[in-house]
Amino acid sequence: MQAKKRYLILFSAGVCLILLFYLQGPASRRTPKRGDDPHPHWPHFSDPLRAFIPWDQTETEDYNVRASPRHKRDDSTGADKCRMDSCFDFELCKRNGFKVYVYPQQKGEKISESYQNILSSIEGSRFYTSDPGQACLFVLNLDTLDRDQLSPQYVHNLKTKIQNLNLWNNGRNHLIFNLYSGTWPDYTEDLGFDIGQAMLAKASISTESFRPNFDISIPLFSKDHPRTGGERGFLKYNTIPPFRKYMLVFKGKRYLTGIGSDTRNALYHIHNAEDVVLLTTCKHGKDWQKHKDARCDKDNAEYDRYDYKEMLHNSTFCLVPRGRRLGSFRFLEALQAACVPVMLSNGWELPFSEIIDWRTAAVIGDERLLLQIPSTVRSIHQDRILSLRQQTQFLWEAYFSSVEKIVLTTLEIIQDRVLQHSAHSTLMWNRLPGGLFTLPQYSSYLGDFPFFYALLGIKPHQKFTAVIHAVTPLVSQSQPIFKLLVAVAKSQFCAQIMVLWNCDKPLPSKHRWPATSVPVIVIEGESKVMSSRFLPYENIITDAVLSLDEDTVLSTTEVDFAFTVWQSFPERIVGYPARSHFWDSNKERWGYTSKWTNDYSMVLTGAAFYHRYYNYLYTHYLPGSLKGLVDQLSNCEDILMNFLVSAVTKMPPIKVTQKKQYKETMMGQVETVLNKALNSYFQLQFRPAVKSGNVRKSLRHTGKRPVHHVGPTLTILPRGRRA
Repeated sequence: MQAKKRYLILFSAGVCLILLFYLQGPASRRTPKRGDDPHPHWPHFSDPLRAFIPWDQTETEDYNVRASPRHKRDDSTGADKCRMDSCFDFELCKRNGFKVYVYPQQKGEKISESYQNILSSIEGSRFYTSDPGQACLFVLNLDTLDRDQLSPQYVHNLKTKIQNLNLWNNGRNHLIFNLYSGTWPDYTEDLGFDIGQAMLAKASISTESFRPNFDISIPLFSKDHPRTGGERGFLKYNTIPPFRKYMLVFKGKRYLTGIGSDTRNALYHIHNAEDVVLLTTCKHGKDWQKHKDARCDKDNAEYDRYDYKEMLHNSTFCLVPRGRRLGSFRFLEALQAACVPVMLSNGWELPFSEIIDWRTAAVIGDERLLLQIPSTVRSIHQDRILSLRQQTQFLWEAYFSSVEKIVLTTLEIIQDRVLQHSAHSTLMWNRLPGGLFTLPQYSSYLGDFPFFYALLGIKPHQKFTAVIHAVTPLVSQSQPIFKLLVAVAKSQFCAQIMVLWNCDKPLPSKHRWPATSVPVIVIEGESKVMSSRFLPYENIITDAVLSLDEDTVLSTTEVDFAFTVWQSFPERIVGYPARSHFWDSNKERWGYTSKWTNDYSMVLTGAAFYHRYYNYLYTHYLPGSLKGLVDQLSNCEDILMNFLVSAVTKMPPIKVTQKKQYKETMMGQVETVLNKALNSYFQLQFRPAVKSGNVRKSLRHTGKRPVHHVGPTLTILPRGRRA
């Protein structure tokens, strides 16, 4: 009898536990860990299975709420993972702004070329400081890029070396770069040392390991990836319809065993050798023949028949399947080739996912729904394909074409988190010219940038501010500057004239200047250097700036005409004196010419309109080394401004034709020493829309012209009155 009671009690308790388990629902059930996976060779899927649907249907709010991996991940993330508010000291950034310190290199420590490129990009940026006391962010000089123990680049005893750093502080306010982690056969994301509270800029990072608003997913790039500049995208013409020879292509290794083998082994199911060409080879690794299967010989033969570059440049879509790790070199290759990436790597946190809307440039597939991919990409409308392809080119050139751009994008993202009041908007990141050239510190209003006028349906200010650069003492009333003042002041669009006094002589008194119908403001140039010509002076209140040399000869009609043209092209330089640079094959360097030809690549700022935002970029964006070179030479500031605007817009300047021939007092010869100096700087930093390289403007000398006088209106400001 007692035994029956015990069995009855145990049975009742079991029923209660089962009911309690199901009534509380799946939210109370333990999420299986990676080690619990009964199929360790298959990818772990962090989001529920869903249909592989066309792009147009993924943009609905309902779809994004249900299917967003980040939405689910953020809800289930443990409190123990770092966030900016828990693992970052903002106080370090309040003292000196967002500055980055790179540890000095230790004796005997080898650094890979790729990591040296990363460090050089930081040290050459406007964020860099050599004083750790001024730093907000710290970057190691120990190479952490390759943490595969089988790699020759693997750094041993890294844990001990990092712990011995005086500034380490458990990784707080540190940034660690990594391209490869783990090794055969598991390829885990473990770096082999405790990163503590450091941020991780990592390639091939999974959504499970990724700490939102803290880590940064970067692309996997090769050791040959250029440090600066980089090639432009391969989309030369917007062909309509935008279809190419192949619809979908891939060429790469086929892993016969181990992690990553399942996806690539299944590609033959959709390969048709016509418009879907997916090629794999078994020939990799020392023991590939030991694992050779029945398809290897046929696959290897088919693989050798096709040229990869020819396929890449002649396909509409490029498959980007996972390899041993989630990321792949195929990703950047597809972007550059304007081949729309079809991502087939479940759980990969896409590069710069925090800022880039990848729905506008890529197709996100699912490894479990491989067979649906051909029909899905064929269903995408040609207008959508063209839009996707154009966005691949923008993203490639804005953020991925060089190591420098990858690094600067990473730093800009972190700065946005630190300076939230002046962070980029999503539109700034995802529209031309991109977040690296659209600095929210200048303004948070898109209408203050020349690139967004058409998008917002607005026009620039209907007036301009003339800025005359004066370097010659006022000796005679017949000097050209007086005639220029009067001619510009008569323009119906002129709001004010600012004379930048960069002469060694003291500021002239008020009675020395002619009377005009618009205000004339005279400002003493800061430190008497050429770069002060393009400072963002607070006195410039109009969108348009008319930059003038003191010896420029222009009529009022010519000024008005140039301004009306600029209003249609506010993002470009619009003006009169055109110049060209060319590659001198005999001297094997860039040359510069002032000859009148049918080609030109620059419009000098001796008589040109541009948007005042470029003054801000020139001052706050350009490396100090470039501005220092200009100040040292006391010349070429207008050429540097042309390079800057071309780098931003990817377009050439616009030359306007004069009523009478533009008169320049002298065209000087190019000094050999200056050519050498400019070749070492300009061709590394910027690529004007026509060509890039070393350039040099002609020397200017003052002539004498008659001048007219009108009633007085003059303001003289002391040195230092600027924004």
